[in-house]
Amino acid sequence: MENTQVANALERRLDLTINVADLDKDADARLKKLGRTVKMAGFRPGKVPFNMVKQQHGHQARHEALTEALDRAFGEAVAAQNLRVAGYPRIEPKDSADEALMAFTAVFEVYPEFKIADLSGKEIERPVLEVTAAEVDQTLEILRKQRVHYKNAERGAQKDDRVVIDFLGKKDGVPFDGGQASDYPFVLGQGMMLGDFETAVEGCKVGESKTFDLTFPADYFAKDLAGQTVQFEITVKQVQEPVLPEVDGEFAKMMGIADGDVEKMRAEVETNLKREVKKRIEARIKDQVMDALVETNAIDVPNALVEMEVQRLMQAARADMESRGIKADQMPVQPEWFAEQAKRRVTLGLILAELVKTEGLEAKMEQVKAKVEEAAQSYENPEEVVRWYFSNPRNLAEVEAITLEDNVVQWVLAKAKAADKAVSFDELMGAKA
Repeated sequence: MENTQVANALERRLDLTINVADLDKDADARLKKLGRTVKMAGFRPGKVPFNMVKQQHGHQARHEALTEALDRAFGEAVAAQNLRVAGYPRIEPKDSADEALMAFTAVFEVYPEFKIADLSGKEIERPVLEVTAAEVDQTLEILRKQRVHYKNAERGAQKDDRVVIDFLGKKDGVPFDGGQASDYPFVLGQGMMLGDFETAVEGCKVGESKTFDLTFPADYFAKDLAGQTVQFEITVKQVQEPVLPEVDGEFAKMMGIADGDVEKMRAEVETNLKREVKKRIEARIKDQVMDALVETNAIDVPNALVEMEVQRLMQAARADMESRGIKADQMPVQPEWFAEQAKRRVTLGLILAELVKTEGLEAKMEQVKAKVEEAAQSYENPEEVVRWYFSNPRNLAEVEAITLEDNVVQWVLAKAKAADKAVSFDELMGAKA
């Protein structure tokens, strides 16, 4: 066996030969073994003539023998050349000058060989946010808004009001598709409708009708309306103002504090908020670290691994759609949707594996235990959560992967230019006051 021309950076080709006499011998041995148990009309088990067994099962036996012989020959060939195979080989038959031999070519990819690039020029920002009473108050305000209810208002509609309207849109005097609705509810200021539409509704009282022109944005999703000016007729049928719950004992009970202690609720909100802030800061840093690793390590990745990752992502997407009640035939999943994501994930996987191998960044058991105990604190019975994780090694797999990534983050931060940067609560949390 010998190497032939390399088609691309990671593709390899190996010539394999199989001895026909050895193949026939193996196939006959399989048939003899099968003959001890094979059943055939007119014969007792084990008494079927060998020629009849061969006639019925010979093709299968020869195929199995050939498959095993090729696997063995391929394994020996890649081991002899110390090749790390990525994915599975494609076996192609070829002509043989020797009738005693069957010839094949194995086409496959190997893992890339590379060294982690210098990261000293990369800049990474570490977000900094101290949780104070102001952030707790802002979080409580968000929680209040999430529990808003509405009451009828005897005034014109304004921002944050819930309105119910009828509307009819016309282009050149003719109603257009999607431009009509009855008893349509929405909250002003939440961006459910175009800004100019909401501005026209503001100030209107119950029973009031209004006609106004509206120009759709040039990038509006409905291409036939993009950049077009139309006319809307609206009738306001209900205006309701928001009513937020007071931060009192009843609100504390709503938030899970059984005795309604407001200070206890504030303390719990602060604890949860600090945990969430820490998680989001770590996620931002990790994203920057992974970007830096991908940008500085321009490595070739095996197409076989990318294709396998695409299939895995497609399967996960189908499972997610099914869990939401969407059937696969309603929204067929396309491989190209996941191509870039799959390539990035494979690239990162190869880089992280190289870092673990060369820098010893594997997850230590004490790190995994600390990570489990930290995560368990957000549950009602932390001890039970810890026991569940350690009851089965498979339960720890995700924690070990996260811990490994944390080790990589710390390693990169020590190599790159890392600097603290203060961030606002809204910027980090994506919250709207």
